[in-house]
Amino acid sequence: MKKIFVVEDEEYMREELCCMLRKAGFETAAISVFEDTVEQIEAIQPDLVVLDLNLPGISGFQICRELKRKTAIPVLVLTSRDTMQDELQSLELGADEFLTKPCRRERLLARINNILKRYEGRNNLLEGDGFLLDKGTYTLYINNTSVVLPKNQGRLLEQLLSGGEKTVSSAQLCTALWGTTEFIDENALQVNITRLKKTMSALGMEQKIVAVRGLGYRLERSADE
Repeated sequence: MKKIFVVEDEEYMREELCCMLRKAGFETAAISVFEDTVEQIEAIQPDLVVLDLNLPGISGFQICRELKRKTAIPVLVLTSRDTMQDELQSLELGADEFLTKPCRRERLLARINNILKRYEGRNNLLEGDGFLLDKGTYTLYINNTSVVLPKNQGRLLEQLLSGGEKTVSSAQLCTALWGTTEFIDENALQVNITRLKKTMSALGMEQKIVAVRGLGYRLERSADE
């Protein structure tokens, strides 16, 4: 059963949406406290997010931007804001669909089902800035082309992407490469990190690998963005 996460601050609308989605055969989750919203979504790992734009404390635009930066979860914006600018901004931030309220049940369900169909088979994909990584084959999709990474580079990039913007420990990276942290020379890890950096640079990737002294490594957006 597909799980849909509803981000809507108006209680009646939130309950109505969840009820409608459950009747349509979906599992639902929702929040009423809009703090650390993206973290709450990540913890549940839904198949799709239905997102309002007018929220207390944080805008739906911010949530969409951060969610798309960290995950490959599809987003359907459902909002009372109906200007072309709002729609274009939502789509530019990565939203998969934009619908205005009030919206007919049939239209909303059709758009939801279309998005879910588009994302079928993408469970193995991790999303970075401007690229996708297939965890099963370590195929990197970028700039309308695909590159199969050497296994060690693929394992490292998978761990770094899974960490989002958080630091991934050297021990975790060593375990991903060799299945253990025992008797592993730090230089061996650095050699593999350097190779991945060269590959990413050659492909013109926007994210860079940054060393965090004494802790490990993380992916970071380019300073010129």
